[in-house]
Amino acid sequence: MFQSFFPKPRLFFTSVILWTAVVMALWYSGAHQWGQHIGLGVATPEDEKIVGIHYFWSPSFRWLYLYYTAAVALFAGFWFTWSPHRWQVWSIIGSAVILFTTYFGVQISVALNNWRRPFFDLVQQAFEKDSTVTAGQLYHLIWVFSSIAFMAIFVFVATRFLISHWIFRWRTAMNDYYMDRWTNLRHIEGASQRVQEDTMRFAGIMEGLGVSLIDSVMTLIAFLPLLWSLSSYVQDLPIIGAIPAPLFTAAIFWSLFGTVLLAVVGIKLPGLEFRNQRVEAAYRKELVYGEDDYDRAKPMTMRELFSHVRHNYFRLYFHYMYFNVFRSLYLQADNIFAYFLLIPTIVAAGTVGFTFGIMQQVLTAFGQVSGSFQYLVNSWTTIVELLSIYKRLKAFESAIGGGDLPDIDREWLEIHGAPDDGEATQPVGSGI
Repeated sequence: MFQSFFPKPRLFFTSVILWTAVVMALWYSGAHQWGQHIGLGVATPEDEKIVGIHYFWSPSFRWLYLYYTAAVALFAGFWFTWSPHRWQVWSIIGSAVILFTTYFGVQISVALNNWRRPFFDLVQQAFEKDSTVTAGQLYHLIWVFSSIAFMAIFVFVATRFLISHWIFRWRTAMNDYYMDRWTNLRHIEGASQRVQEDTMRFAGIMEGLGVSLIDSVMTLIAFLPLLWSLSSYVQDLPIIGAIPAPLFTAAIFWSLFGTVLLAVVGIKLPGLEFRNQRVEAAYRKELVYGEDDYDRAKPMTMRELFSHVRHNYFRLYFHYMYFNVFRSLYLQADNIFAYFLLIPTIVAAGTVGFTFGIMQQVLTAFGQVSGSFQYLVNSWTTIVELLSIYKRLKAFESAIGGGDLPDIDREWLEIHGAPDDGEATQPVGSGI
């Protein structure tokens, strides 16, 4: 799954983490100011509060573009030289471009959040009896929003287009890798389905799940500092009272609570999904054999096989029932949790300088941070499906190096045996 597309996956991903940590540590320890030495201007904290599309051409951003390009070039140059790989352009350069465009998309969300404060403050002032707010001021801010929104559309479409091609290259790499080793793999039950359908499903799920994960991480990088600074406007939390960085702390606690809750109540689902693929495939395989052999797919046999399918689905329905109860309760509570936290601050708004615009910024930042931390909450059912596919492909790959097959595959081979060359053309079922 991974070595087909990435060079030396274990070392590669370890180096990605280490190099990212070094580059980020260097940036936050002072490298973000190096741009002034090459004439890009001095980066200041005010750059992060710019309202408008020129936010993306501030000294901070111009230097970030060059800094990121240099970091990627050094990393890619090392791997291109030390361990050349057929898919290195897509797996290394393509991944770096996707990471950057995803981060850029998150920064567009930050720019929109910067816009919310002046716009909603003007709206609040317009409601006052002696308001001096003009229509021109509001139209101007609407135009600012439109320019940022058009950029968001372009970046979103371009990023998704690139990711789709990147994912299909990964699927192509897996397909080529397995077909080059087909002699060692063809005796595994459902080999054809694993090469065709499982790689397709793996690629499709990774496209959605992987993008969501990257987006969540990038969102945290961008919005956690913002939520920390906005916490200065909130003095007290309900029940608890005053604590350091209240919004920041509450967002982390609430998200971790939801993640742990759903991980516990959904712990049985991956195994049941995996077994579901086995019983479905056993039923389907007998039907396939029955197309060519009158002695196969007898009614009694099919009733027994379908009873296994029904039993497993009923177990899945039961476990998903209480999982969905807890998930829905948590997500509904999440809709009002931020408002609940802000009640003491809203009541005391006149004395602490808490405006409607600031409240909009707080709600957006809190939602972005808590939503990113709730990645597992929102993606658990998809993760369950991915884990079941991973188990199937991992078992599939065990045959390449002559490793031990999982119990399920060994059980099938003990019953049916490995096909000889003459059986290679016999219809193969669709998996465990």
